[in-house]
Amino acid sequence: MPMIPVAQLYVRDVPLLRPPGQADMLQVLWCPYDHEPFATPATTLFWRCAAAVGDVLAVPPQPYEVNRDGYVPEPCHLAPEAITEYPHSLELGPEMRLMVGDRVDDRDADYPEQFYDGNLANAPGWKVGGWPPWGRTDPAPRHCSVCEVQMVPLLTIATFEWDYGTRGWAPYEDEADAYAAGHRADQNPAQPTKVEVGSGDSMQLYVCPTSPEHPHADRIQ
Repeated sequence: MPMIPVAQLYVRDVPLLRPPGQADMLQVLWCPYDHEPFATPATTLFWRCAAAVGDVLAVPPQPYEVNRDGYVPEPCHLAPEAITEYPHSLELGPEMRLMVGDRVDDRDADYPEQFYDGNLANAPGWKVGGWPPWGRTDPAPRHCSVCEVQMVPLLTIATFEWDYGTRGWAPYEDEADAYAAGHRADQNPAQPTKVEVGSGDSMQLYVCPTSPEHPHADRIQ
């Protein structure tokens, strides 16, 4: 079964990427079929040198079968933007959680952690690097299967760029759509790629900071 291209990123656009050797481009592909143990697409990473790429296919190979339409991304161009986010409240110590509560406005005082997680921590949507979007599980570090070093987030493949609780993260040009009452069928502005992971979840890919060539790992949140 052909692998499907999911993302292609250049170091010139995303300096956070740390490719091996002379590589300056990351290609992420996945198999559009459910794989064990969590019934998710199996991902593959290719670090390449853009100058060494020869013939480019005008149309990528199309799968003859997929588990769901959400495993076939809608082609689109990225507009990378550097942002600042903070770790999920589950990763904060007791003292830091109290500080969060002290700094939240009076109108949000009843739910300080919810306000913090939705507006300051874990920017939603597709992103390179960043903090893990905990919620389905408690924080649990991933370790490299080769050298046992703690792995770091590489890429988050998200179903939605925002939802009702995180629409404050929507880009300025999409702000009107984010706060609109509704949208046309099959034209959700928060889902431009039309990718669907799990039940509206995100897949975060992790790599070894010691060697990008070590096997990567993923987690659904």
